[in-house]
Amino acid sequence: MSETASTPDGVSESAARAAREIRVVFSRMRRRMRETYDPGDLTPSQMSLLSRLDKDGEASVSDLAAAERVRHQSVAAHVGTLVERGLVSRRQDADDGRRQLVFVTDSGHEFLEDRRRAGESWLTRALEDECTEEERRALLEAVALLERIVRS
Repeated sequence: MSETASTPDGVSESAARAAREIRVVFSRMRRRMRETYDPGDLTPSQMSLLSRLDKDGEASVSDLAAAERVRHQSVAAHVGTLVERGLVSRRQDADDGRRQLVFVTDSGHEFLEDRRRAGESWLTRALEDECTEEERRALLEAVALLERIVRS
């Protein structure tokens, strides 16, 4: 039985290499997908907030700051921009009138859907043109493994 090489922090070399390569390829894929659409002058932070609200539902600025791991003031400024663009709106919290909740407007949902559709269209075409059926099945299996890791 062969020994598996490990790093100074006790993880296998293969785990460390896989982590690096997955990070790099996801970064490149994200960049490539962003190239397929016009972000409408939104910063990556603003897009992240808009996407989080779309996925998780309404939230306070404090909740968003905690979830995004950034300062409250930064989130408040970004939310202000998103409100000005009509992509999100605010309303009083029914349970706590001192608190405001931020939510995605219909325009915000359309904005995100257009961008997702453009990125997915590019990726669909690339998978069709560049991969065999067997390779696409292997990718689906890899995605299932990555999903398991994300949920751990």
